[in-house]
Amino acid sequence: MKRIAVVLGLCALLLPMAAWASGIDITNQFGTVSITNAGIVSKGSQLRSYGGLTALPGHALGSVSFSTGALTSGDIWSGGTFSSAGSSFVITSAGFVGQPKGVIFSGAFVGPISWTVVSHTGTYNYVFALSGTIRGMLNGRIVTGTTTQTILAYKNQWLLDRQGGIHLGRSNLAVPEPGTLGLLGTGLIAVAGSMRRKLFGS
Repeated sequence: MKRIAVVLGLCALLLPMAAWASGIDITNQFGTVSITNAGIVSKGSQLRSYGGLTALPGHALGSVSFSTGALTSGDIWSGGTFSSAGSSFVITSAGFVGQPKGVIFSGAFVGPISWTVVSHTGTYNYVFALSGTIRGMLNGRIVTGTTTQTILAYKNQWLLDRQGGIHLGRSNLAVPEPGTLGLLGTGLIAVAGSMRRKLFGS
């Protein structure tokens, strides 16, 4: 019985590590992005993959939308930082392979949001990376993750409509959070100890 308690204890210690080692990988593409000093707002970006599921060519698993707070440092064309105040990050399912139709993740950015210039070719062609930490509700539990959105902007066109497009977005949601599994592990140790007392107490 002592051996069982030790094994359960080791499992409890390893469960939080396993939680961080895995997660749900998400990609999105296309759509438009409004880029101003007041914030960045996406519209119409297609959910291309979610976990192990990938959309067929010409189709989407749903949509991804996000917004940031205002620019707090730097500038749009050389890079800077956006605020997470009033931000959002939402993943909506089209009802693929057993997933419920509707919002499956609803959250927001946490902390500063990085806006960096990836490349600048010619006079007007810019590629930016918008990246930050996201946190919200997924299947009734709070999860934390990261996202990086690669955004294309044509400066000459931007002067007319302040818009760019999403080349590729990559996000990862780490689920469940380590604290939840830590509590489960502690409970398993308590059960093992109780069983040991019942068996050998007399």
